[in-house]
Amino acid sequence: MERIDQLSIDTLRLLCIDSVENANHGHLGMPLGSAPMAYTLWKYFMKHNPKNPNWFNRDRFILTSGHGSPLLYSLLHVFGYDLTIEDLKKFRTMDSRTPGHPEVGVTPGVEATTGPLGQGLAMTVGFAIAERHLAEKYNRKGFPIVDHYTYTICGDGDLMEGVANEAASLAGHLGLGKLIVLYDSNNVSSDGSIDYSFSENTLRKFESLGWNTILVDDGNDIDKVYEAITLAKKQDEKPTLIEVKNIIGYGSPSFQGTSKIHSNPVGEEEVKLIKSEYSWKYGEKFFVPSEVKEYVSSVMTEGVKAEEEWNDLFEGYKAEYPELSKELTDIIANKVEIPVEDMPVYQEGKVATRTASGKALNSIFKIYPKLFGGSADLASSNKTTIEDSTFVDKDDFEGSNMHFGVREFAMACICNGVTLHGGVRGYCGTFLVFSDYMRSAIRLSALMGTPVIYIFTHDSVAVGQDGPTHQPIEHLASLRVMPGIDVIRPADGNETIYAWKLAVEKLDRPTALILGRQDVPILEGVNYSGVKRGAYIISKSNRPAEGILIATGSEVHIAIEAQKKLEEEGIHVDVVSMPSWELFESQTKEYKDSVLNPNIKKRLAVEAGSSFGWERYIGTEGKTISIDDFGKSGNGEQLIKELGFNPENIVKQYKSFEI
Repeated sequence: MERIDQLSIDTLRLLCIDSVENANHGHLGMPLGSAPMAYTLWKYFMKHNPKNPNWFNRDRFILTSGHGSPLLYSLLHVFGYDLTIEDLKKFRTMDSRTPGHPEVGVTPGVEATTGPLGQGLAMTVGFAIAERHLAEKYNRKGFPIVDHYTYTICGDGDLMEGVANEAASLAGHLGLGKLIVLYDSNNVSSDGSIDYSFSENTLRKFESLGWNTILVDDGNDIDKVYEAITLAKKQDEKPTLIEVKNIIGYGSPSFQGTSKIHSNPVGEEEVKLIKSEYSWKYGEKFFVPSEVKEYVSSVMTEGVKAEEEWNDLFEGYKAEYPELSKELTDIIANKVEIPVEDMPVYQEGKVATRTASGKALNSIFKIYPKLFGGSADLASSNKTTIEDSTFVDKDDFEGSNMHFGVREFAMACICNGVTLHGGVRGYCGTFLVFSDYMRSAIRLSALMGTPVIYIFTHDSVAVGQDGPTHQPIEHLASLRVMPGIDVIRPADGNETIYAWKLAVEKLDRPTALILGRQDVPILEGVNYSGVKRGAYIISKSNRPAEGILIATGSEVHIAIEAQKKLEEEGIHVDVVSMPSWELFESQTKEYKDSVLNPNIKKRLAVEAGSSFGWERYIGTEGKTISIDDFGKSGNGEQLIKELGFNPENIVKQYKSFEI
C-alpha cells in the first residue's frame, strides 16, 4: 500500500470522527473499521461519475450498514460529489443533506435509504436483478449499453436478519455474477460480541446458497482487499461475498474491538489518541489534505471519460437499433401515460377484482414494458403473471416475470431495489394477510417515494375455509395509517382498471392494490373516473338524500342493493364508493363536501375489515358494519353474510339511526 493510500484512508476516518464528534451523536465504529475496504472499492474499482451521480450505466453502491453513514458521506465528499464540508458539519442536524442514515433523494450519490438492517442487502439484490434483466433485454453485440456492477457493504447484524438470508438465497439461485458484497466482519454488534447470539460459518452458509466466497483476513491490508475484488470480478456465474476481517473502531486505544464504540462519540481526549495512532499531523477539523484531493481526482476524470464513451456508444446503438434505443430511452426517462381507451372494459357480468387486475397488468405491459415482478409463490392466485413474457432464471433474464419463492419480505425489498435502479418498475403480489411480513419494506417504499406496485389479493374474510390465519382484518387500516402510500380497494373490474392506471402513472409513491378473490358484479352506469379522486357518489338517490352509505371493494355492490331496498321503503340515501382514503384526502374541501355532504349525519360505512379510522368519515353520529375480531373457518359467502355484509343487515343498521 502506498503512503498516499493510507493518508486517504485516514482522511476518511478523520472526517467520520469529526462528523460524529461535532454532532455528538452517530455511529463511529463501523466507519473506522471499514474505511480501507470502502476506499479500495471506490478508488480502484467503482465505475462512477461524481459530476453526474445519475449516469445510467454507473456501478451502484448501496451501504447496507446504513448506520455507518459518516463513511458514505465522507466518501462522497472526498471523491468529488456535490457534498461539501459544510454538509459534513451538519451531520444529523435538521433538514441537512447528511441525515443519520442514508436517504435517497436527500444526498447526491445515495442510491437507497438504508438503516433497517438486512434490507439494504435485499435491495442490492434488486439492483443486480435490474442490471441483468436490462442487459439481456437491450444489449446487442458490440453494444453493452447496460453493463455495470452492484456493490454493497454489510455487517454482522445485517446477515443475522432473515430478510438478508431470503435475498441471498434468491441471488445465489439466480447466479447474479455482477453482485459483490463486502462483509464487514468485525464480530461486534450493539450489545457486544456476536458470540452471544451468532455462531454460523458465514462463508460456508453462503457457499451452500450458491455464492462465490472469499476471505480477507486483514481489512487494513488493502492489497488483499484489492486482490479479493479482482478475483470476484473474474467470474460471472455467481454473486460474491467477500468476508473482510475488520476491527470495529480501529485506532481507538480505549474502545476499538468493543461495542462501546459502536454508536457513540468518543470525546476529545480519545480523538487525540486516535490521531496519534494514525500519525495524523493536521490540526484542523474536517480537513482533506491537498495531496489526497489531487490523488483521488483521477476517479472523477475517469468517471467523466467513462460516461462520455458510453454516450458515444449509445449514439451508435441508436443508429443501429432505433426502436430498441427509443424504448430504452423512454423507460429510463420514466415516460408513462396509460390511455383509458387501451385498457379493457367490462360491460356486464361478474369478475373478481384480482382477475381484473391480472388483465389490467397485461394490457398495461403492452404500453409500458418497464414492468417487472411477480408473486411470493402465489402467481396463479394473485394474477401477477405477464402472459406475453417469460420468467427469468439463471440462464435467461430477458423476461419480465419473477418467481420470488416464499420470500415476502425479500420480495418487497427486491422490488424497491429494482425500481430504484431505474429502467425497471417493480411490482409484487401476495395475500393481503401476508403484507405483515413485508411491512418494513413497504414503509421504506413510502419513505423513499419509490413507486413499487403492491398487489394484495384475498382481501377479506371471504377467503373462507382457510380460516382466520388467512383472513385479513386490521391490514387495510394498518396500510392506510402509513404515510406516503396510496391504498386502493376497487369495487369491481372497471374500478380495478382505473386503479391500475393510477398506480402506474404515480411516479413519486408506492401503491397498494387491495383485491378480492370472489366474483363481484360489474356495476352499471358508473363514471369510473371518480376513482382518481378517491371517493365518489357511485349511486345517487332518486330524491334528495337523507343519508349516506359508504363502502369499498366487494361491499359496494351490497350497499347499492341495500340502497334499492331502502328506496322501496321511502328512505333515500346516496351510495359512495371510497376506494382510496389517500386520494380522497388530496381533494379540495369543495369536492369532499360534494361527496360527503356535511349536513347529512346519517352515515353508515360498510367494509369487511377493521372499523379503525372510519370515524373521520362517518362522524360521531355515524356507524360501521365492520369486523373488529378475527374471522373463522367456513364457507366464505356464508361467513360474509353471517358477519352482516348483506343488504338486509345494512338496511337494518341504517334504520336503527336515532337522529
